[in-house]
Amino acid sequence: MNELIHTPYVGGRSPFSIGLQSLDLADWIEPDAHLRAHLEEKERLFAASRDVVFGEEPDTRTAQAEVLALLADHLPARFPEIYTRDGDRIAMAGRTVDLATDAPPLLTASRLIQEDLVLMRQGPEGYRLVAASLCFPSSWSLAEKFGRPMSQIHAPVPHWEGKMGQRVDRIFQTLKVDRPVWRLNWSLYPDAELHHPESRERPRDWFSGGSSLGGDSSDAIVPSAFIRVERQTLRRLPNSGDILFTIRIYVDPLAALARHPEGRSLARSLRDQLVALDEPQAAYKALLAHRGRIVAALDAFVSAPETAAIGAG
Repeated sequence: MNELIHTPYVGGRSPFSIGLQSLDLADWIEPDAHLRAHLEEKERLFAASRDVVFGEEPDTRTAQAEVLALLADHLPARFPEIYTRDGDRIAMAGRTVDLATDAPPLLTASRLIQEDLVLMRQGPEGYRLVAASLCFPSSWSLAEKFGRPMSQIHAPVPHWEGKMGQRVDRIFQTLKVDRPVWRLNWSLYPDAELHHPESRERPRDWFSGGSSLGGDSSDAIVPSAFIRVERQTLRRLPNSGDILFTIRIYVDPLAALARHPEGRSLARSLRDQLVALDEPQAAYKALLAHRGRIVAALDAFVSAPETAAIGAG
């Protein structure tokens, strides 16, 4: 199974940059070998805590249905070996989804894919989050962000006020239906869990010695560290004019760098990006207190013999 498919810390992509690239709609959705497991986790979350992972404003059902229709057409055509459509039913990964159910269309759409789905609609304060199926958030709460405009959603992001926020506003205003875009974002997490709804607005110290990581040395931290990558796509819906985010999560152990043919180069790039984070950025990623030890482990791996593992003392 492929690991480290997306590495946003390579090729000059700086942290906390927008880094948008043109999206070929053939690459809009990315199912992989984890499809069944991720869909099962979504179903568990829908059953146990639907109010936590799904929200909608009442007047968004038409736009939600537009998203579902786009996916229902795209998936069987693009991935016939995975998705089979028979009327109002789509079969994939050992399950069948009824497209004609009375459930909110965005919830039904989310049951088809590993991606989370977020609808943004223009209002007096800018684009607001008006509907979302968000099973796999990366340290943000749907309840905290629901209904808020972009300026409030991204308020905790370091240096958002100013050029970054202004540029994102322009992107939203000028995004064309036929010109979707995508970007990558990365963080380091202490586990491989997909569902991380804890707020970035509250203190997090995941890599502390008192955690389950088992100690304060780099060889204790690094084997328990995971690279979490968000692949985000952004497209304007042709009928409603709303903007749809898809958010796909990839989680790989940091140790996967040792198995990758370009692992040393990737480790060096990741190390450089960690060092380049200023204090607010490192704090936002919950890395401020322990960045030095992770950097030291990456340095040791880069300079060690070819058979060395990350974190080996």
